[in-house]
Amino acid sequence: MLRALQATTPLLSRSFWSHVPMGPPDPIIGVTEAFNRDTNPNKMNVGVGAYRDDSGKPFVLPSVRAAEEKLLSQNLNHEYLPTHGCPHFRQAAKILAFGEDSVAVKENLVASAQSISGTGGLRIGGMFLNKFHSSKQLYLPSPSWGNHTPIFKESGLEIKSYSYYKKDTKSLDLENMLADIGKIEEGATILLHACAHNPTGVDPTPEQWDQISQAIKKRNLLVFIDMAYQGFASGSVEKDAYAVRKFIADGHRILLSQSFAKNMGVYGQRCGAFSIVAEDAESAAAIESQLKIIIRPLYSSPALTAARLVTTVLTDHQLHKQWLIDVKGMADRIISMRSALKAGLAREGSVHNWDHLTNQIGMFCFTGMNPEQVERLTREFSVYLTKDGRISVAGVSSKNVDYLAKGMHEVTK
Repeated sequence: MLRALQATTPLLSRSFWSHVPMGPPDPIIGVTEAFNRDTNPNKMNVGVGAYRDDSGKPFVLPSVRAAEEKLLSQNLNHEYLPTHGCPHFRQAAKILAFGEDSVAVKENLVASAQSISGTGGLRIGGMFLNKFHSSKQLYLPSPSWGNHTPIFKESGLEIKSYSYYKKDTKSLDLENMLADIGKIEEGATILLHACAHNPTGVDPTPEQWDQISQAIKKRNLLVFIDMAYQGFASGSVEKDAYAVRKFIADGHRILLSQSFAKNMGVYGQRCGAFSIVAEDAESAAAIESQLKIIIRPLYSSPALTAARLVTTVLTDHQLHKQWLIDVKGMADRIISMRSALKAGLAREGSVHNWDHLTNQIGMFCFTGMNPEQVERLTREFSVYLTKDGRISVAGVSSKNVDYLAKGMHEVTK
């Protein structure tokens, strides 16, 4: 009897899951796996969105390292955080996003929760919209970060798009963007990238943001802003928060997702925040209570070390001062690599207009290379990137920028 049971158990176990199909590989992870297999000593990985120093190594910010040492010396415990996170962290995140003098923060109009980085903040927001907003339609820019669509689809929302990027000029398609916004159903949600648009690196100017704000207001749309790169784009946390603060000043009651992965280099700590600006303090309190209800069955409590690190950097005067230097240093290095790549292409003799390399901003650059050119760049030069021609400028250094320029010239001439 026992032998018969042993013989049939493996078959029964396999039959439960035999219908499950193999999922498609993640394109970014696939790029990294191919890069790791390559034996070319000159190989480059410009597909992954993580900052590297000029030696191509992961970079721990001096301010964050000092915060780690300070926390370690305090011999702290490891108790659970409240469901919606550390109150000191949430307050510091609000001030960073909305500003020291924000009326919304001072009058307790901002409901917030600590999240599992930006991805978690977007998911909390998507679930809140599905549960409480009358419209289930959410409009994304075309193109947008690849994870936006699955995040919001899994939240039960209907995904649509609006014009954003003009391929022939590799710049903002403001005319068609405004035209599309004018056709969106009143009450729908529109998602905007606060700065360093991923994947294009194309951001509106302040004057264009003003036009976009008015067009959205005219259609009575709900604004959801994804701010994953504050300070990392221009090097100024104030400048990169322009859209967030402008929209609030214009009367929009925005939803906001923040990530500290890039601007503090705490990728694996998974630290973010989600906020909603309400009409009054009573509404904000009610919203916050519902955020806790959404979070409780998802992950119960957010990351403790992440909150402590970011809070320490943002609230310690000396560390905050150092962090502003650190984040500007990262942004400046990326900006310098954009200029170096453009100059390298010119030296190679390229006749193409590469102005977009320096006009775009942030970690990512839409080079304009097509899938065939990308495939050649990978095959002939061992330069790994996504098929849409997007490169992470953070993966470029003074040691390999000329090699990249040579490869890009060869495949585009």
